[in-house]
Amino acid sequence: MLRRVLRVLSWVALATAAACDAGLGPAEAPTSCPKSFVGICGTVTFQGATPDSTDGVFVVAYPTFPKSRADLFNFKPPPPLESLAQPFVGSQFYTVAIPNGRYEWVVAVWKKQGAIVEDNLRAAGFYRDKADTSKAGVAIVNGIGTDSINFVIDFANMHPVSYFFPAAKP
Repeated sequence: MLRRVLRVLSWVALATAAACDAGLGPAEAPTSCPKSFVGICGTVTFQGATPDSTDGVFVVAYPTFPKSRADLFNFKPPPPLESLAQPFVGSQFYTVAIPNGRYEWVVAVWKKQGAIVEDNLRAAGFYRDKADTSKAGVAIVNGIGTDSINFVIDFANMHPVSYFFPAAKP
């Protein structure tokens, strides 16, 4: 009986090892949008020290560039938002599920601990136009994931979101 149990356990161990293929090593980090995903994907690279008061860092997309304070909350995807994974160091791949369309501003928003109000939000980085990096780049989603929406999140160079539309400053 013991011999039979050992034989069965040996077969189970062998089958398990074969099924694992590469074993329990770390999974490779993704570098492109998953199949059948609709939205934007890319890599963000973090610079500077993460502020102690950080609640999260969120990537959002605006169909049109905000022109007023009223436009600040017209982003995609709608809340609740999921923060990028901590710690905010090095580089990490991200995905943001958003509907098909043209997005004039893809921005990383740093949120301070506390309520979601303008005073607790900062633009920490944004996708830039490849031809003129002083301008925001446009991302177009058309039925599948749009890859390579890559940008830098710089905690040492954050701005209130109203910085980008001076007419809205108090």
